[in-house]
Amino acid sequence: MSAASRAVSGTQQLNLAALRKMSFEELDRLYRSSPKPASVSDLDGDAIGAMLAWRSPRTGPIASLLRDFGSSSVFPWEGKSFHSKSTESGGGINRINLLGQRRWFPFATRFAASFLDGKPTFVLDYSGPGNPPLIRQIVDEVREVAPRLFMGPAALNVGGRPRPILFFAVSLQ
Repeated sequence: MSAASRAVSGTQQLNLAALRKMSFEELDRLYRSSPKPASVSDLDGDAIGAMLAWRSPRTGPIASLLRDFGSSSVFPWEGKSFHSKSTESGGGINRINLLGQRRWFPFATRFAASFLDGKPTFVLDYSGPGNPPLIRQIVDEVREVAPRLFMGPAALNVGGRPRPILFFAVSLQ
């Protein structure tokens, strides 16, 4: 059992730092065993974001570089801001620090079946007309892995089917 797995099952609190140490496989298992948020409003606010692990490459020097870049102060994605519209739907936008603070790539939120395991999840849908064509192909989903800590896969729709690219997390401290 890895140190990250022990942190999840042991005495250490699960947080963004602990998630960053987990492998793609460990994150996948954690995601599949976690519940959807109880309410759309559970994510309301400005969440701090973290890129966690890529599907490919999972190991080696490129994987290490991607992980280091994702946790560095120069990584432009800062997180997501969420707002509920009803008990079942909402919206949000990404916060990006690139040539200044920006709010780019809006998304709609709702509960739906996960593309990974078919269980209920919280979906972030970028298919709205306000996004560029490539961004409209992104589908994210999250589940609650600890109080106010949400994690899940980011995927790209290819041929109408979501293909997972990486795991990410957002924390509402």
